Amino acid sequence: MKDVTRPIETVIKADDRSHIAQEVDEYVITREVSNQLGDFFEYYNDKGSLINGAWISGFFGSGKSHLLKILSYVLENKVYDGKHVGDIFAEKVKDDMKLKGDILRCGRNIPSESILFNIDQHAQITSKSDENAILKVFYKVFYDHQGFYGFQPHVAAFEESLARDTNYETFKAEFANQYGSGWEDARKDYIKPLVNQAIARACGTIYNVDPAEYSNILLKYQRDLKQSVEDFAIKVNSYIQSRGKNFRLNFFVDEVGQFIAGNTRLMLNLQTIAETLFTKCNGNSWVIVTSQEDLESIVGDDTKTQSDDFSKIQGRFKARLPLTSANVDEVIEKRLLDKSEEGQVFLLNLYKEQHENIKTLITFSSGSVQFRGYQDKEDFVQKYPFLPYQFDLFQQCLKTLSRHNV
Repeated sequence: MKDVTRPIETVIKADDRSHIAQEVDEYVITREVSNQLGDFFEYYNDKGSLINGAWISGFFGSGKSHLLKILSYVLENKVYDGKHVGDIFAEKVKDDMKLKGDILRCGRNIPSESILFNIDQHAQITSKSDENAILKVFYKVFYDHQGFYGFQPHVAAFEESLARDTNYETFKAEFANQYGSGWEDARKDYIKPLVNQAIARACGTIYNVDPAEYSNILLKYQRDLKQSVEDFAIKVNSYIQSRGKNFRLNFFVDEVGQFIAGNTRLMLNLQTIAETLFTKCNGNSWVIVTSQEDLESIVGDDTKTQSDDFSKIQGRFKARLPLTSANVDEVIEKRLLDKSEEGQVFLLNLYKEQHENIKTLITFSSGSVQFRGYQDKEDFVQKYPFLPYQFDLFQQCLKTLSRHNV
């Protein structure tokens, strides 16, 4: 039994990585999730698979962001508190030995890094009216992942060039020597003359040339900046190749459905990114997203052109993980309402004595809305002290609130 007074996060935040081992340990693998993870890991472990996309859908509060976050940890399989995250997660699988084996095999045979982000939080660099909005966010988080300044892509491109020459660390040290403070802080003020002068002097020292050749170098990068899906995928593949055999770089995108919001051009932008990553990276870069709506609801009207586009999108995001209310019920029962053996015995006896009275108390009169009651004594023990219909009411409230952005 876990400590009932332990803190539990009520909202899962993609950028909060402060309690990874605890989050994985707390995660409840429900029957529904177990079935869907079986398909996902089968696709993921199959090097010959022709897909590299997964779509996690579910209403607000269904646990889709939590599942996305857990998958990002499990695939990365880092060590926390002395244990591999994948091993912690695999231990939670009790009734499906194939799934357990697939999780362990994934962690041992496929090294990877995860880039997990909420797309809305990073979209301040662009506008949804820009059909390349999603691509720009992918560039940003990829640059951020490498320690570059993704908020200003031309600055990141400059840093990337230095790194390609294996001079980035040398540059940072020389810049600090010239400017008097670190590059990571100063780059935010790259337009200041003193910063530009320090950049030029640092580059001049590194490359043994006249610093004047690097005068206003960042403005030149800004002027010449060009971004494309193909260029992005090539950069990702270069990063993957630098990490060794079987390595993968995976993108975990939270709330992409809300960001797209029926905009077919943005959906196609996402599909093109995933497809090009597949071809350029030989299947070694996955795109896993969440949405309040299933894939079929996202695209919009059913014109001939959109039907063709939709087929491509379906094929790319073939791994589907829809979460329903049944999943929520089971999570609440196992994570919040788990009982000690003594408590179970007490409640079983209580139900035996009072089940007729309980049934009478929660049965509504004919002609009124009918809500479900307890199925049997086990259901009573699992859900106590809540009534079954309270789960339904709570979820309906969440759905309605999310539709109205409350």
